[in-house]
Amino acid sequence: MKADLKISYPESEKVYMEGVIHPDIRVAMRRVRQMPTVTIKDGERVESPNPEIYIYDTSGAYGDPNVDIDLERGLPHLREAWIKERRERDAANVSQMYYAKRGVITPEMEYVAIRENMNCQALGIQTDITPEFVRKEVAEGRAVIPANINHPEAEPMIIGRSFLTKINANIGNSATTSSIEEEVEKAIWSCKWGADTIMDLSTGPNIHETREWILRNSPVPIGTVPIYQAMERVNGKAEELTWEIYRDVLVEQCEQGVDYFTIHCGIRLKNVMLAADRLTGIVSRGGSIISKWCQTHQRESFLYEHFDDICDIAARYDVALSLGDGLRPGSIYDANDRAQFAELDTMGELVERAWAKNVQVFIEGPGHVPMHKIKENMERQIEKCHNAPFYTLGPLVTDIAPGYDHITSAIGAAQIGWYGTAMLCYVTPKEHLALPNKEDVREGVVAFKLAAHAADLAKQHPGAMVRDNALSKARYEFRWKDQFNLSLDPERALEYYKTSNNVGGRYCTMCGPNFCAMKISHTLCEE
Repeated sequence: MKADLKISYPESEKVYMEGVIHPDIRVAMRRVRQMPTVTIKDGERVESPNPEIYIYDTSGAYGDPNVDIDLERGLPHLREAWIKERRERDAANVSQMYYAKRGVITPEMEYVAIRENMNCQALGIQTDITPEFVRKEVAEGRAVIPANINHPEAEPMIIGRSFLTKINANIGNSATTSSIEEEVEKAIWSCKWGADTIMDLSTGPNIHETREWILRNSPVPIGTVPIYQAMERVNGKAEELTWEIYRDVLVEQCEQGVDYFTIHCGIRLKNVMLAADRLTGIVSRGGSIISKWCQTHQRESFLYEHFDDICDIAARYDVALSLGDGLRPGSIYDANDRAQFAELDTMGELVERAWAKNVQVFIEGPGHVPMHKIKENMERQIEKCHNAPFYTLGPLVTDIAPGYDHITSAIGAAQIGWYGTAMLCYVTPKEHLALPNKEDVREGVVAFKLAAHAADLAKQHPGAMVRDNALSKARYEFRWKDQFNLSLDPERALEYYKTSNNVGGRYCTMCGPNFCAMKISHTLCEE
């Protein structure tokens, strides 16, 4: 398999910060070099240095020019030694929550603490995100570190309200579109543009092989919806699904290294018909499958009945559970209805059952929700689900923009992220229309990195403004290259700038030389 493996960023280098509790830890960051500030004093040119900026980096070894990468061999096994020690000590339960409750700070916990701070200490910025703080948040269920012991290639990350807002990128083939090569390429480039996790939603041929290639080449956690592969084994007939078939799929994917599962276990038989009066019915693939099963057999789903068994399997591999919102609204008309909230209430019950077995868990949320109803979703989730992390699709705040739903959803994502959502599931321009390609993935990831960062600024996360302030200063000083290098998508910024006939000037072509406010502002300061 061939792919353009190496990822580069202008004026950047991969650097590593060492652990203290676990000295063998090397936490990857991206360090951006800035040009000096140039001023004229007494007729002479004076250069003042600008600090190097550390950026949270999800590119993994692809962004390190010193690491040779072979898709068939996969990425280096970053966590191999940590996992080996854990397996030798504890066989039945190796979850991060298990250790956190016992007061143990694992290498993964220290890793994410260093990663979240992004060199804040060196900049004199106060932060409370210590390894002990991470341990406590995981122990209390307020944060999740998805880290299957069979995915040693992944760099540890954390999902929780007290940490940087994360984003997930959905990829995956269908019965009619895409190949393994295309899906692996989407995964690699999702990491370049900033995806914190990836969900493989493949429903087409070669599901197992596609997932294997993605896992072995993914530096971020991988999630799946196991019901899709289970459906493949019954030729797409939902009513023929059984617990035994589903269980075998779970174990297979745990053995491969999947870090978290979306499980639609909150759908109860008594609640299925609550969606009957909706404008758009049930729009979740997993939700519609389970609802069909419940209605056909007139009994609770095997996911609900065997939830404790699911937890026992997850605990053996340290797989996190993402409780799927199978009754999420698919239109703003259906937002916050009885069906949606009945499922959310059931999830609250299941959260406590998962925690009792030391299984990490987070909650999936809508969907399509107008802005004035978004806050209610966050407040109800916190109340009913006991502060477990919230993971939302958007939400999309209007239904009238096919082709632009990465924008309609990013608006809602920024808002619900500000209210406390821990991870945002991206939406691409092709949502509702087609399977996204590599460029659509780029558009979706960047739109949601914007939404996540806007939420972090609103939450006043430690260090969130460092990059904004550096870019703003570069803009005011007409350090064009630094503006591009500090941006979320340097290549796109440079591409647009090069359309100008004033490359390198002290004004942009929007304003021209005589109407540039910043240029005029400089003259005011000089007088």
